[in-house]
Amino acid sequence: MRDKVREQAIEKIGCSPAFYSNLIKQEGNSTVRKEGRTLDRLAIDGGYPVRVQPLPLEFPGVHYMGEDEIEAAIRIVSSRSLFRFYGVDLQKEVETFESEFAQFLGVSHALSVSSGTGALNTALSALGAGPGQEIIIPAYLWVSVASAVVSHGAIPVLADIDDTFCLDPNSIEERITPRTSGIIVVHMSGVPADIERIQQVARRHSLFLLEDCAQCCGGSVEGRKVGTFGDMAAFSFQMNKNMTSGEGGSVVTNDDRLYRRAFACHDLGYARDQAGRLSFSDLDYCLWGEGYRLDELRAALLRVQLKKLPKIIERMRHSKYRIRHALERFPQVRLRRIIDPLGDTGCFLITTYPNAEFAKTVNRALRAEGIVTSPQGLNNVVMTDWGLHIYYSIASLVNQTSVDGRGFPWKLAENAGSQYSYEKGACPVADSLFERSIIVAIPSCLTEHDEDDIITAFEKVLREIVPSSRARDNGE
Repeated sequence: MRDKVREQAIEKIGCSPAFYSNLIKQEGNSTVRKEGRTLDRLAIDGGYPVRVQPLPLEFPGVHYMGEDEIEAAIRIVSSRSLFRFYGVDLQKEVETFESEFAQFLGVSHALSVSSGTGALNTALSALGAGPGQEIIIPAYLWVSVASAVVSHGAIPVLADIDDTFCLDPNSIEERITPRTSGIIVVHMSGVPADIERIQQVARRHSLFLLEDCAQCCGGSVEGRKVGTFGDMAAFSFQMNKNMTSGEGGSVVTNDDRLYRRAFACHDLGYARDQAGRLSFSDLDYCLWGEGYRLDELRAALLRVQLKKLPKIIERMRHSKYRIRHALERFPQVRLRRIIDPLGDTGCFLITTYPNAEFAKTVNRALRAEGIVTSPQGLNNVVMTDWGLHIYYSIASLVNQTSVDGRGFPWKLAENAGSQYSYEKGACPVADSLFERSIIVAIPSCLTEHDEDDIITAFEKVLREIVPSSRARDNGE
């Protein structure tokens, strides 16, 4: 009898079994049956929320940390040899990780560095970026991309994005000038860019192509891993990434010269010979080092995490596409275009709506239904609130500030004539997408119950909230 009542209640409310079970825990079965409250009423309007416990924090790799990482850390500390080049009992963890990561991607060289930002700076140094050059970057990025270009004295040039939320190849073409030296394509929020078309643009104009794979480690297009399409690629292993050592990064390439230059720049400024000794014989490799070397402890953790990466991605992708499929029947929701769903790492879900006000309304309602994470994290936000991922939210870029207070690099003589605005309006397609889109993190530890709650919350909200007729008629 109890099961029958439960089934009837679920059918009447139009909720998931998980939502109903959660509701019973909150209010008690007698309340559900007798109090007569409207159970499909939106929480923002006084109804029951779908869930009361916050969703797990983002941190894909962290959720898979366990005894293997602990044992690796203990082994390295016990060796008393944490520096990559020498020690009491050197374990060669950095060197081994570089070999394993290169094999995983299918590239000739992988160079471990201390951060994703360090990877970008090392790669740009190897590529010879500097004053008098313009480097195209996307409107949707992380602040480190712009920072690396500016730090080298080059001028960042914003290009718009398309419905992949990555660089639009057509916008790149429009931004190319005689000063353009290269393109930084960022595979944003776990999904590869339209990298084959972007690669064609770079080759057609003889520009270097640097892939930023920080948010898409393990992603691919038609079976080919991101990071293998450009001249070089940068990876990050910071806390929020698909695999992590807390902080760390990697620079990869198939070009021997670029690898040796990168090695010199990440170290003391010089290449090393087979014995590991500094080489001063070739001026092409006598540069300036930044000390971005990775230590043995983090390399040991990364070796463990790399083995787990396929499972981490599989878990996130399963959760994401279960939710995506449930949203496909709502015409007011536009889902992000994915070049190759099998190559999506699955760590974020982006949904786009007819207009900005509708997106805000949906977002507020979803948050009221409990689709939030712990206060220390950030999840389920309209993308205008996505901080330093949004070009016009980077105050240092918008205001063209400099550490010397004299306008470096914009006021260098070599950069005269390279004047660009970074204020909102510079990339109108991106501006519109940011205002109309909601981003939700997909942790690698979501349970079926968690997925049910996210789906139920979307369904509950989207059944009640519809876009205005004006927005529909205007095709906004």
